Amino acid sequence: MSDDRVRGFPAFGRGGRRVRQFAASWWGRAWVRAMEETALDGEQLRRGRRYAYTGHVGSITVSPGRLAAPVYGDDGATYTTVVYVERLADAGWERLADEVAGNAGYLAALLDGEVPHDLVAAADDAGVRLLPDLGDLQPECDCADFEFPCRHAAALCYQASWLLDTDPFVLLLLRGRGRSELLAGLRRRGASRTPAVPQPVAPAGVEAVAAYAAGVPPLPPPPPVAAVGPAGLPVFAPAAGVDPRVLREAVAVAAGRAAALAARPAGGR
Repeated sequence: MSDDRVRGFPAFGRGGRRVRQFAASWWGRAWVRAMEETALDGEQLRRGRRYAYTGHVGSITVSPGRLAAPVYGDDGATYTTVVYVERLADAGWERLADEVAGNAGYLAALLDGEVPHDLVAAADDAGVRLLPDLGDLQPECDCADFEFPCRHAAALCYQASWLLDTDPFVLLLLRGRGRSELLAGLRRRGASRTPAVPQPVAPAGVEAVAAYAAGVPPLPPPPPVAAVGPAGLPVFAPAAGVDPRVLREAVAVAAGRAAALAARPAGGR
């Protein structure tokens, strides 16, 4: 499992987005709304938007509960800016994994860069808040501005919405776990919940020798084997409407379940 608990993103630069808007996705807009509704000074937000569009934010680092970047002021000074996000407790992650494992479409959507409305609603019902709300984003900056948030933190939050638009796993990492850690947990969960395979039972009154001597129909020919990539997972040819990443993750989950079945003792439950 790769270590993706710290992810770095290059600076967007001046005019980093051609479309002059923030957060094209509904979950990205929820992030921006959580920041803007907390703001005490609209002027700081206006300056933050300008900073975000004109390349004042350097490379962004995302880690559990923490979003950070250097932000450059109009005076040429560099400010260390951090936005803290509350991390989910282990119990919250277990409940979230229950929801994702219970609906294959949730994982497929996340891998395809989408955050399903139903997943967020189901997580909320389970007491797990994925999207930030009023007061959930806590900015910190070494500038002299006392407004909340300052222009530097606002610029960082606005640019973070662009990251969230294209990769919902950024949101999950801010909540405490990286992509590979979450997927590995889902594989383990799937393997542990694999039901026992019922063992064939000979009809009553048939001797064991006769039962074992009965002929077994020939097995069908195996399907063609896909090419194997560097990570040991099959390589699928591109197809219209099919994301190879989703297929690879589905194969990985199925392999975990198959391994659990193979490890069961004969006749065991």
